[in-house]
Amino acid sequence: MTRFNLKSGDQLSPRTIPIWRIVQILVWLAGAFILFNLIFYPTVGIHLFWNVLIPVAPALLVIAVGAWRNICPMASTALFPRHMGLSKRKRLAFAQTGKLNLIAVIALLLIVPLRHAIFDMNGLATAILIVSLVVVAVFAGSLFEWKSAWCSGLCPVHPVEKLYGINNRLSLLNAHCDECHRCVAPCPDTTPSINPLSTKRTNYHRIAGLIMAGGFPGFVWGWFQVPDYPGITGIEQLVFIYKLPILGLLATIVLFLILRALFQERILVSIFSAAAVSCYYWFRIPALFGFGIFPGDGMLIDLTGFLPEWSIRGAICATTLFFFWWIVFSKQTRRSWEVRPALSTETGSDVPLVFRDHVLVP
Repeated sequence: MTRFNLKSGDQLSPRTIPIWRIVQILVWLAGAFILFNLIFYPTVGIHLFWNVLIPVAPALLVIAVGAWRNICPMASTALFPRHMGLSKRKRLAFAQTGKLNLIAVIALLLIVPLRHAIFDMNGLATAILIVSLVVVAVFAGSLFEWKSAWCSGLCPVHPVEKLYGINNRLSLLNAHCDECHRCVAPCPDTTPSINPLSTKRTNYHRIAGLIMAGGFPGFVWGWFQVPDYPGITGIEQLVFIYKLPILGLLATIVLFLILRALFQERILVSIFSAAAVSCYYWFRIPALFGFGIFPGDGMLIDLTGFLPEWSIRGAICATTLFFFWWIVFSKQTRRSWEVRPALSTETGSDVPLVFRDHVLVP
């Protein structure tokens, strides 16, 4: 599937397992370091989390989502009970997985606007948010099999992974799953060309997919039209921070439904995926360096006295061209994010999933 000629059933070798474990530990420690700073040195923590880590994440999900799935510190934490043999290993029905996917989308849409009023300015609040998500992730991992409940279910980043990772070119070996235990269907890691609308077996899947594929570009645009506020002082402010992102989301959903009659669905999802990530960097890059539409909001370092504005405009035009080329205009691959490991030999009524055409289905 890649230039290394990886194929289904391949697994990490004894030589590469320690390398991935070291990388996972280092990334986990980096996450713990950020969390420590959010609590005790909030200014530093906010910059590290919101102005360094988060701005890098969308590009990583576009280019190498499988790498992120292998090293995500939240995933490593959620899977700790399973690696230690402490998980109850329950299995989710297909409808339950759809519900979790929809909850993840709703959580994403609820959390992100609150950055303007709480999280972008309050390190402790951001730390509490992260710890709360960690508790949910560990609880999910202690109950359900492997990645089914958190990494492929409740994680608010997972809907974005499916949108931005639509044209993956790098299939990596799975650094968490030594065997495939048929924990979720379809498996997002091993299903070629997965996207938000790949699964339509339930209304939960369809609604979650439409919101992300059609609405996320408008949501991103609307989010950047709202300035930061030092805390929520009233219901009016709360309505304001949600109004433009939700209106943008609804507008592009309508546009998506109209255009669906003119384009193949996968091509349309690719266009909207590229539009969403390009819109993010169109506004985020200037804000990082002091050229944002709301001075000071989301700024990492003020370079207005050192860089001409045209250089920033050139950078955002370049990123837009790159993302549209990568996602829309370059050759559409049929690669999964990661290579499916060998099937587990476990059998029985508690393993209700089977493979059909390399995709897990009920």
